[in-house]
Amino acid sequence: MRVTDTDLALAAALADAAGSAIRPYYRTDHGLEAKSDASPVTLADRAAEGAMRALIERAFPADAIIGEEYGTKDGTSGRTWVLDPIDGTRAFISGRPIFGTLIALMIEGWPMMGVIDQPILRERWLGVMGRPTVFNGAPAVARRCPDLAKALLATTSPALFDDTQLHAFEHLDAAVMSTVLGGDCYNYGCVASGWLDVVVEAQLKIYDFAALVPIVEGAGGRMCDWSGDPLTGDSIGEVIAAGDPARIEEILELLACRGH
Repeated sequence: MRVTDTDLALAAALADAAGSAIRPYYRTDHGLEAKSDASPVTLADRAAEGAMRALIERAFPADAIIGEEYGTKDGTSGRTWVLDPIDGTRAFISGRPIFGTLIALMIEGWPMMGVIDQPILRERWLGVMGRPTVFNGAPAVARRCPDLAKALLATTSPALFDDTQLHAFEHLDAAVMSTVLGGDCYNYGCVASGWLDVVVEAQLKIYDFAALVPIVEGAGGRMCDWSGDPLTGDSIGEVIAAGDPARIEEILELLACRGH
């Protein structure tokens, strides 16, 4: 199975629908609540995911759906749509336009298409395995980084690492030129567009990273887990994105220093 033009059209419609649901709640009353895991959720999260799920169920009723807010709908087609209506809810509720809607299509467990949509800035990255990534319709190209000591590294928050992961990340942090905190999925779009060099995170769920893989790799970068293995539906949520694949081995060596 491959990604079709119909899939691409649906992905664009999903991003449009999510953006239309999110924008009315931005920098206004968004109905903030805490979920059972203490993470924040808003009316915008729920409205955006609900709108996307309705479109998918109408277009491809046999496809599975995994969403952050409304869970899993089983399917029979071997295809799964993976949705995070607002990746970066903390940025959303603080009025910072560095969150994004994530839409992925996985086929037989592999991320094959991904969208990062920033509905306030109206910025959109689209990646499809085997095709060049585009940013607002124009090619997105990750930059080369010949020396890790000159790299710009990003992570959402060190607080999201456990103790051993944090210790490993500190080795990488000490080896790069500078580290930027915050950004969630927006960081990966910046890697694809050549504005950041590396993103490293952990504790991610499938809806946090599935859409990112085709985007970064279609721009010439590479994504993998902390062991260097490809990211799939079975990955545990330790994620590396590098604009220059030549730096991956160095990053893996530094992250291997857990507890040392």
